[in-house]
Amino acid sequence: MTSLSPEIFTILMFSLLLLGVLTGYPLAIVIGAIALPFGYLIWGGGVVQLIYSRTYDIILTNYILLAVPLFVFMGMMLERSGMTEKLYDALYLWLGGFRGGLAITTVLIGTILAACVGIIAASVTMLSIVAVPHMIKRGYSKSLASGSACAGGTLGILIPPSVMLVFYGPMAQLSVGKLFMAAFPGGLVLSSLYSTYIALRSLFQPEIAPPVPVEERAIPFIKKTAVLFTSLVPPAVIVMAVLGTIFLGIAAPTEAAGVGAFGTIILALVYRKLSWQVLKEVAAGTVRTCGMIFLFVIMSIAFVGVFIGGGGGDVVTNFILSTPFGKWGAFVVIMVICFILGMFVDWMGIVLIMVPIITPIGAALGFDPIWFAMMICVNLQMSFMTPPYAPAIFIARGAIPAEVGVTTGDIIRGIVPFVILVMVGLGLFIAFPQILLWLPSMMIK
Repeated sequence: MTSLSPEIFTILMFSLLLLGVLTGYPLAIVIGAIALPFGYLIWGGGVVQLIYSRTYDIILTNYILLAVPLFVFMGMMLERSGMTEKLYDALYLWLGGFRGGLAITTVLIGTILAACVGIIAASVTMLSIVAVPHMIKRGYSKSLASGSACAGGTLGILIPPSVMLVFYGPMAQLSVGKLFMAAFPGGLVLSSLYSTYIALRSLFQPEIAPPVPVEERAIPFIKKTAVLFTSLVPPAVIVMAVLGTIFLGIAAPTEAAGVGAFGTIILALVYRKLSWQVLKEVAAGTVRTCGMIFLFVIMSIAFVGVFIGGGGGDVVTNFILSTPFGKWGAFVVIMVICFILGMFVDWMGIVLIMVPIITPIGAALGFDPIWFAMMICVNLQMSFMTPPYAPAIFIARGAIPAEVGVTTGDIIRGIVPFVILVMVGLGLFIAFPQILLWLPSMMIK
């Protein structure tokens, strides 16, 4: 057993974690390289048995985690299906005539994709390729165009089927189905805030988001309606196949994920994008992605086990509970910690490392566990858009065609208002918790 005090132990582990992140090495390797030596200090050679037993209990016997590769497969297959282009063409005809209409269209498509994809890399990439060049070509501000693509694309990590929620549930011992139902209205509130902001800003600054010329959208009403209907039906079917079956109690998230994955194959077939080559590439991409994910999970489980075993969990708990202003003061501290971590650490590291530590604190403070979980998840929405980590910014920077001339500075200026809007959303959920809690309470068991 190490002679280090729990306080020194906690400071050392978190300091080394931060330094390891700054080195640029893959986070899974960094976490494992910290956990194993500290674990050896506490248990000696027994640390290997600890890691194996925790991995077995939390991963290998956890049926719900089978949904992860299925949701990843869904996202990758939808990326190949061509659905985004059809949605954009349809909403372009209906909303392009309004100031800011194309940016609102981008957010709406991001919302629809979020309910089908569950991973942000695919959503941000598709919106950056499809929507941003169209907006800039028609005179939109580069910052507004790129910011709306990033904000709309990152909704995929919150609105179910979200891979983040699939991991959050087991880590916090909460129902993934209930988290899905709570996240859905939460994501819609953020989407509404984004769209309202774009509409108001376009009203007061019309030069940054001009309407599309009439001649570009001069299509008969019946044809426009038909295009909209045919483009919305496929994603609606996918959403109902996943979320509808969970809400009605027909299927658990894992089975619903299987139905959704099969539905995306059918969708790609209908859009004539399915081929043996596409299927092989999507399957291979799913294996690679999930391999990295589960390596990260194993190392994070080791880190948390060692951290708690060394007394770090008690140190963090005592620190948070000792903050002034009662439970809301402690809540603010938790949210600030998660926000700051989100600037440096991937969401998965925060969920897998912090959630097992802060969930008991939330319960001790008397917060509803589903509400508390959703506040953390909404907070993490900002982590995709807050530098220096900010994956949405760098994904968009790489995906936006070079010829449109969007810089990293344009994207950062564009996402700042959306980060503020997430904070506004958090305030709404604090003032009106039933926004998040009503739908889970209506679920059929």
